[in-house]
Parts: sequence; structure tokens; C-alpha cells
Amino acid sequence: MSESHETRDDVARSTKLQRYWNKKAGGYDRQMGFWERRLFGDSRRWACSQASGEVLEVAIGTGLNLPVYPGQVSLTGIDLSDGMLAIARTRAAELDRPVKLLQGDAHALPFEDAAFDTVVCTFSLCSIPEIDTAVGQMRRVLRPGGRLVLADHIESSSMPVRGLQRLLELFTVPQAEEHFRRRPLNQVRAAGFTVEQVQRFKLGIVERLTARKPTAP
Repeated sequence: MSESHETRDDVARSTKLQRYWNKKAGGYDRQMGFWERRLFGDSRRWACSQASGEVLEVAIGTGLNLPVYPGQVSLTGIDLSDGMLAIARTRAAELDRPVKLLQGDAHALPFEDAAFDTVVCTFSLCSIPEIDTAVGQMRRVLRPGGRLVLADHIESSSMPVRGLQRLLELFTVPQAEEHFRRRPLNQVRAAGFTVEQVQRFKLGIVERLTARKPTAP
């Protein structure tokens, strides 16, 4: 009985988030452009430059990363929002960029184990409800020795900014599971990845990292 109740809750939460991001899809690029100019800098280009081989982008959104991936990678993208994916498909067509785009949930990636050489996720783990589950799924679908590439906004290293982030979460977490005080590096280490590099800047608000899945269990 308990397991069934949790499943209904998960479905309800997923449906709520789908509706939210479908509604936000039309203005998403403009909103992200503002934050990239002021906060995130070249993080998308940096993240995509780390990708090689068979690449999965989790929460690909409207496909803002598509123009900056290396031409030789084989790219698959997944997102919860079909509204976001519709824009990503248009962008891919305009760029003549081959990409397989699928609707799906980061909590249960619809791929076989060890299917990809690289998994990329940019500015999305902040809004995926169960971050531990999502990172675990990314690890599962990576091949041994495969690379995880993340960029996100995280809990600031500045105490006044952390106070503001805490206040923001009172509204953003109930509305859209938007978290400002996460640090995915912790989940990456807990999942058994070997961290290769970490960069943190803008009062510690932005962090980007690469990590490897171990070659042995």
C-alpha cells in the first residue's frame, strides 16, 4: 500500500512539473540568456567541450547546448517537458544538428546500463526533485570509465547570499522544485565517481565539474 501511494505521488509531482515547464518553455531562452550574461558565463560551452563519443544530455530543455557540442559526438537528449523538446527539435533542425530527442524522467532514464560515453547536465539538477536518484541514473547509463559533466548554480560561499537563497527556496521549491542550496558535487562523490576537476566562481554560486565512472565495480 505504501509503495503504491509513493508511486501516485511521483506521478502527480511529475505531471505538475511537466505543466510548469511546458508553460515556461516559450520564455526559457530569454530568461537563461539573462543569467548566462550575468552569472553563468561560458559554462555551456565549457561543459559541452568535455563531451565525447556517445553523449546523453539529461534535461536538455530547449536545446541551448546544441550549437556548442563538438561536431563528432553522437547526441541523445531527454527532457520531462514536451514543450521544451518541441523548441529543441526546431533548434536542431535549424542547426542541421543530428540528435535523438526523447521525453522522459531523469529519475528513471529509459536506457540500458552502460549505454553512453558521456552524460551532460547543465543548470538542471537544481530542479530535478530527487538529485540522488538522478545522479545514480546517470552513473548507471555511463560506461565504465565514462565521463559525467555538470554545471549548475549551487549554495553560495557567501553567508548573506546563502540567506537570500534560503528565502527564495520558500517559494521556488513548492512551486517548481527549484533549489538554490544544493551542491551536486556531494552526490557525485557519494555515487562513487572519481572527480577530475571542479571550478567554482561568482561568490561560489556557480560550479562546474567533470568526473569519471570507475572502470571496475
